[in-house]
Amino acid sequence: MTPLNPSPERHDLLAASTAETTPLAVASVASRAKPGKSRWPARLDLLQSLSGLLLALFLMAHMAFVSSILISHDAFYTVARFFEGAYFLGKPYPILVSGVVAGVLALFVGHAWLALRKFPAGFRQYRAFVAHKNRLRHGDTSMWWLQVWTGFALFFMATIHLYQMLMNPSLIGPYESADRVWTGNLWPLYLLLLFAAELHASIGLYRLALKWGWFDASDPNRSRRRLRWVKHGLSAFFITLGLVTLGAYIDLGRAHAEHAGERYVPASQSAPAASGRH
Repeated sequence: MTPLNPSPERHDLLAASTAETTPLAVASVASRAKPGKSRWPARLDLLQSLSGLLLALFLMAHMAFVSSILISHDAFYTVARFFEGAYFLGKPYPILVSGVVAGVLALFVGHAWLALRKFPAGFRQYRAFVAHKNRLRHGDTSMWWLQVWTGFALFFMATIHLYQMLMNPSLIGPYESADRVWTGNLWPLYLLLLFAAELHASIGLYRLALKWGWFDASDPNRSRRRLRWVKHGLSAFFITLGLVTLGAYIDLGRAHAEHAGERYVPASQSAPAASGRH
């Protein structure tokens, strides 16, 4: 009698069982069974956190810069010329401002691209998340949703503002900025931009502190409550400061409307010029 030939399936199974006895085969099967996990999602998440932190710190510094108009016109003029290098290069170079703005714009676009990875990718995901949020009624989830919408608004409003600064770096000064706000009819944009930016940044800092364990206390709930109060305090402080500052630019722009386009010259520089003409 001739032995029965095994079926193709049986033959493959026997070959596989024989091959698995070799170390190389074992390693091959293990590599297929447990593929290495990519580290790129974690790296991109770290980049998103770092870029968000840098943008939040820049926003605070920017608010301190523009609010110097509340001290005096000369104070804001001095700060503007400082960023143009006038006090260490001998004369102002507005191109330096364009370089800083270009860097901030690149960082802003990169942060937006990284954040888009976590947004709902379609209407079904959007509807599922909204239903989940409404059912859960969790404060941090609602804040994240507010951050999504403020970030979406910032992508358009902040880009307009940064483009203006990039193209017109020399038009930064008491009269120049006030004319842009009032005569240029940009105060509604700046008003919306103020709320969107400050809310987005404060929520972002709060979530960063929770995510990376900054200022942790022995009681996680107490730590979360403290961070939430700090977040509310930052939002209230910077929004109030921004409203007062925007009001100052609107008042100056209204008073200077008949001379819109005139550059501001501090008294210390106009006096020698006037005496020279005599």
